[in-house]
Amino acid sequence: MDSCSLISVADLPAPFRFAFCFRYFNSLQSECFPVCFLSDVNVVVSAPTGSGKTVLFELCILRLLSRFLSYEGKFNHQKGTLKTIYIAPSKALVQEKLRDWNMKFNTWVINCLEMTGDNETYNLKNVHDADIILTTPEKFDSVTRHGIRDGGLSFFSDIALVLIDEVHLLNDPRGAALEAIVSRIKMLSRSSDMKSSPLANVRLLAVSATIPNIEDLAEWLLVPAEGIKRFGEEMRPVKLVTKVFGYAPAKNDFLFERRLQSFIFDILMQHSRGKSALVFCSTRKGAQAAAQQLSQIAVSLGPSNPFIKSKLQQEKLKEASLSCSDKQMQSCILTGVGYHNGGLCMKDRNLVEGLFLKGDIQILCTTNTLAHGINLPAHTVVIKSTQYFNKEKGLYLEYERSMVLQMCGRAGRPPFDDTGTVIIMTRKETVHLYENLLNGCEMVESQLLSCAIEHLNAEIVQLTVSDISLAIEWLKCSYLYVRIKKNPENYGVKRGIPCERLEKHMRDICVQKINELAEYGMIWTDEDAFLLKPLEPGKLMTKFYLKFGTMKDIVTAPGSCSLEDALHVVCRSEEIAWIQLRRNEKKLLNDINSDKEGRLRFHVIGENSKRKKRIQTREEKIFVLANDCLTGDPSIRDLSLNQDMNSICSNGCRIARCMKECFIYKKSYKGAVNSTLLAKSLRQRLWDCSPYLLKQLPGIGMVTAKALHSAGINSFRTLAEADPRKIEILTGRKYPFGNHIKESLLSLPPTLEMQIEEAECKVQGKSKITVKLTRMPRQISSSKQHYADMTVGSEEDNMILFHEKIRAEEFPSPYVVTVLVACPLHGKVTVKADLIFDEYVGLDVHEKHVVSRDIYPIRNATLVNEETPTNYSAPKEMYIVEDGNNMSSYAAANDVTHDLNNTNKPLHSSVPSFELLDEETDIYLQEPGEAEPKVKTEEMIFDHIRKKSKNFPTLVTSKEAMDCSYEPLILRSPIRTTKMSHFKADAYDYDFYGDDVILVDPTPPPPPPPPPPEASSSSSFFFDEQCYHTSKYRSFDNIVNSKPFSKPQGSVIRVSPLESDPDSRGPPTPSTHKEVGFLGFKSVFSFL
Repeated sequence: MDSCSLISVADLPAPFRFAFCFRYFNSLQSECFPVCFLSDVNVVVSAPTGSGKTVLFELCILRLLSRFLSYEGKFNHQKGTLKTIYIAPSKALVQEKLRDWNMKFNTWVINCLEMTGDNETYNLKNVHDADIILTTPEKFDSVTRHGIRDGGLSFFSDIALVLIDEVHLLNDPRGAALEAIVSRIKMLSRSSDMKSSPLANVRLLAVSATIPNIEDLAEWLLVPAEGIKRFGEEMRPVKLVTKVFGYAPAKNDFLFERRLQSFIFDILMQHSRGKSALVFCSTRKGAQAAAQQLSQIAVSLGPSNPFIKSKLQQEKLKEASLSCSDKQMQSCILTGVGYHNGGLCMKDRNLVEGLFLKGDIQILCTTNTLAHGINLPAHTVVIKSTQYFNKEKGLYLEYERSMVLQMCGRAGRPPFDDTGTVIIMTRKETVHLYENLLNGCEMVESQLLSCAIEHLNAEIVQLTVSDISLAIEWLKCSYLYVRIKKNPENYGVKRGIPCERLEKHMRDICVQKINELAEYGMIWTDEDAFLLKPLEPGKLMTKFYLKFGTMKDIVTAPGSCSLEDALHVVCRSEEIAWIQLRRNEKKLLNDINSDKEGRLRFHVIGENSKRKKRIQTREEKIFVLANDCLTGDPSIRDLSLNQDMNSICSNGCRIARCMKECFIYKKSYKGAVNSTLLAKSLRQRLWDCSPYLLKQLPGIGMVTAKALHSAGINSFRTLAEADPRKIEILTGRKYPFGNHIKESLLSLPPTLEMQIEEAECKVQGKSKITVKLTRMPRQISSSKQHYADMTVGSEEDNMILFHEKIRAEEFPSPYVVTVLVACPLHGKVTVKADLIFDEYVGLDVHEKHVVSRDIYPIRNATLVNEETPTNYSAPKEMYIVEDGNNMSSYAAANDVTHDLNNTNKPLHSSVPSFELLDEETDIYLQEPGEAEPKVKTEEMIFDHIRKKSKNFPTLVTSKEAMDCSYEPLILRSPIRTTKMSHFKADAYDYDFYGDDVILVDPTPPPPPPPPPPEASSSSSFFFDEQCYHTSKYRSFDNIVNSKPFSKPQGSVIRVSPLESDPDSRGPPTPSTHKEVGFLGFKSVFSFL
């Protein structure tokens, strides 16, 4: 297009003309003007970097805003009703566009909102009021993965325009997220629920660097022929001069990059000619090291520093260095050199960018973050090495051609330069790959297939996909569907297969992914596997943006997961699978794991249950790094390992939080508490037992924390009690440092006390536990909100009884929680209560209470039909004691301490007790709610006995199972006619060994031996000789219903393990004889 055909800015409506500071659009912009501003069709543009594609976005935004223009030309804006979504591959590019558009559109009160990981301050109202949302693919995917249909993300229906910058990102592994959100928008726009909303007619505009298959992108984005715009290098405003230098390879990639640093200064002196230059490095560490080396060379040159042009520039740099928080950056800035990467805080990044744009910093070493379009052009661009470390594969790989083109596009500044210079430093064998670089880049392929299961689960969670047919339709909305038809071999499909078989292959992919999700409980399917519904684990996987492999580990983790087990789950996660074990790291990791000083909480253990001497796997490396970091004083100083450690902590915190919610969903107490503690520890990089907890307070670093720890001040409590002057002496700091440290304690949450008490409970078989949480008064309250998880659980059955998220400053104090706990007979239940704060380590409150019950009260008549399984331990001895005043000589000899005359006193026994009541005594069992008890007849009592006798449990006695706290079974027989005498007679000392089963469920016993002579006399006492002789086969039910067994009058039957020789058996020696009529008494069983 010639200059005569350029479109003037004056062709825009009057209110919009002030958006541009130039008079005419350039050739590319003028050619795209009709489709961008004069129509609503979808558009895809492929053009060189720096050709002015950003203006096309602004023209489309103005086209949308023109709906608010009245016929008189007045702009009547309605806030948040028509939304624009701008998607860029990097946070840096998003923030640059945010600054530009805030200034440009501020005239019309257009509200721009940044939605990235750097900005978490927005809320739902901010999103609803925003007119332009600027975001990255991963963040927008994460935010929109849930809540669209239930109203949580109702703003989605207001989306009218989607702007995709650098759409060739689809070829990158990160491109799957971009593909997923565009497919989601396309699916929802077709929904019948959105017919009357702006989303139904959403407009898509995508721009890219020069790519060969722009038609595939157009097919995916539903772009008509008039909306496809392709431009070549002739549209570049500044011509580029490209030079490729080849260097001999080194022993490894790391050494090769270090060698290239020594050539950078000479290249800059030769080609930049005193103008600004960008040096692109593959890693953050490489960018920082290159800047420091250039700075050292500049310092060595003294006044001849080529990067300082004037004293005024030097004064500006001195002033700027004072406001920089990064110490290494401060020294570099003074020499006119800087570095820029994602590891810098926002303040330092903005400072460096501003200095470079003004020309105060001449050389800027950076990562490829700046290559994605952030507007920091320079005369010269140096690409130091064409390889980068691929985290997923753990290898150094060549840059994608599109990435190299993005870096080259930063060369040349249209207002200042006619030409730009690009220097590419690579290996000798790869020089030919870059000599004809500017002719184009590789085909853009889909990356969705490798992570389709995660994105399909996300669509099921937000109900976009509710059955198999919609799942297949969603897959057809993807770029994968377009490319698999064009290049099937790239996706594991044979070339040349018929179209109908390709459709079947896509259906098979959907079915396979859905079956995998259903197998691990992520989703629910009906019997025909057609309908799909999300389950809680699937929702958590979507919420925390986790890989399917990681979520499988979490779902299959045991409910009693310990803290160490939870950490192992984090170390196995796919989110940090890119971390590799390098050969030069093994010695350091081995030394750390040997832990001669006893610093680590956990260690890598070998098969012999001892610490491994050699770290051999990636997971073991991650485990050692995590433990070293969580000590609070890591011994690792290597920058590369520190980057690994940062990734472990950030991703591990997210994974542990997901584990916590998953265990809460499964009501697993131990797993929930341990994963909660792990998540917080990874966030703060401190175990709760670390001696350096005070590092969490502002103003206390590692040196100060160590000085305080040496004086015994290693907790918040001891710090609160310490004198400010003492703190200053210990730390070598001046007044009023101690006062500031004491004041920093006000940022902590208020002190909370927790008490557990057992209250009276009328529910049979239950104990009522109350947990009271009390907030202690404090003089000055913190303005910051502090949250905590309050969890109450039982330790034995690992069950969560209560869980709630509370605000430490706002809950009504005292806050009382009541739970009912089932307590087994003669057992105990340990109830634990934990208050775990979200943020601070070392402030948690843990309490426990042991619940034990020896005997149940007599059940109400309404409960007599219940069959309650109970667990008993078998008694070693069994007595029949007549009610009287004389003490048994046997009982006295063995210090029997129970008061046998006091029948109201509960007798603690490990088996059911029998109360033999007087024949003339009536039994009263009160119904609930009755004022007076009802008289129970003899038949009712025996019905009760028979039903209860069926519930006698299996009793075992063994060396392992025998409880040392057992008490003998006592059969009480109150006889009114005569004064009671106590007696004892040994029964057959039969050979019951420690492993014999005394009472078990009935099975056909072998025939018993004939009874001894002493047992031949008649007696009204019923005893089962089969049980007595072969007791391992009989139960109490059989004993009660068996035939009478004749014993000497008044005998006491004692059954105990035989300590002597089993062959030395003999008949018992009876003592005083007295008949005991067993069935002549009315009996009530009082069950424990």
